[in-house]
Amino acid sequence: MAEPIPTLTVHHLNASSSERIPWLCEELNIPYNLKIYPRDAVTRLATPEFKALHPAGSAPVINDLIASSNTSPNDEPQKITLAESGACVQYLCTKYPSPSHSDIFPSPSHPSYATFLYWFHFSNATFQAALMRSFSLQVSGIDLQTFKMGQLATTRVHRGLAMLEAQLQGNLEDQWIAGRNLFTAADIMIVFSLTTFRYWFPYSLAGYPNIVGYLGRIGKREAYQRAMGKADPGLEPALGAEAPGGLLSL
Repeated sequence: MAEPIPTLTVHHLNASSSERIPWLCEELNIPYNLKIYPRDAVTRLATPEFKALHPAGSAPVINDLIASSNTSPNDEPQKITLAESGACVQYLCTKYPSPSHSDIFPSPSHPSYATFLYWFHFSNATFQAALMRSFSLQVSGIDLQTFKMGQLATTRVHRGLAMLEAQLQGNLEDQWIAGRNLFTAADIMIVFSLTTFRYWFPYSLAGYPNIVGYLGRIGKREAYQRAMGKADPGLEPALGAEAPGGLLSL
């Protein structure tokens, strides 16, 4: 049987949160085209070509084809463009449901729905926001240890890590963010902040053994390995306790 022709295109900016999208596609076995965009060699930011994909000018961005809203069967499919990690992840989970991963985005009737929903939004709304605040201050030349806003940002980062460490208590082989035997989109969302982002903003996980164990389990997932190999083949996944070498910088 011929492979289905993908209607989905994933636009991936190197070493960015858009790594979440090919990973999700690999987990759900969604056919997709992957277009990779290197960063500007001088600024390390997205190039004008990538920024032109969506008014937000940030990663990720996806295109997909959907049925026309008109009634004629001869109408061409419509192309949609979507940005924001959470929106892209939710869109793909709901449009391309997988029988083998039926709980990737749990329904409201699922016993762990509230837990899942909190951690799904925690990744970008709380944890990544705190990391970005610290990163932005550091890039601006501000000492995070002496400047009041730097201290506040650092406190929030460590508070987020402590919450994750407690959520992963037990460090069991079947333990994921939303619960045991429950790998979900919340895992897809959080891992970038704990791994690749440490190439930009190095921080240690040495005091968080449950998180380190969790990242070890993530690294064993074949879908994660395939996605990272396709999206950022020259970037070693930062799955250990210490921040990776060869740090990126602006």
